[in-house]
Amino acid sequence: MKIKNSRMEALKMLISSMELGSQEEVLRALEKEGFKLTQATLSRDLKQLKVAKAASMNGKYVYVLPNETMYKRVSTPRSAMEMLQTSGFVSINFSGNMGVIKTRPGYASSIAYNIDNSDIPEIIGTIAGDDTIFIVIKQGTREENVIESLKMVIHGMK
Repeated sequence: MKIKNSRMEALKMLISSMELGSQEEVLRALEKEGFKLTQATLSRDLKQLKVAKAASMNGKYVYVLPNETMYKRVSTPRSAMEMLQTSGFVSINFSGNMGVIKTRPGYASSIAYNIDNSDIPEIIGTIAGDDTIFIVIKQGTREENVIESLKMVIHGMK
């Protein structure tokens, strides 16, 4: 199961940081990261992540994670394994019952995915772009409580 989790994280990072338009391209990118898998396994992984195709800035149809349509791509992407070794978190700011988390380019969707799937009671939901996550916080929740809960989900958050 640990291999699948690593593969899924690598897949999310690759989709977030590269313009991949076919399963063949995705398989090659995963292979460069050390993941050898069949097209059928990739297809199941893409379905599990709810990956879709959307038009990129240049009009090419590419794979995107949920809530990601036409957005900026990193001009010089690093390897997925390299990205997984470092935290993508940059900062968090609040205004009322809203918060904005800034991330490094390509990290927002995977961090938002982890937040949404962690069932943090203080957070109602997230919307992610390329390097920004918008979070809606339950009314009356203290910022300190949100930060403490997020520290369990976002590696490198202090």
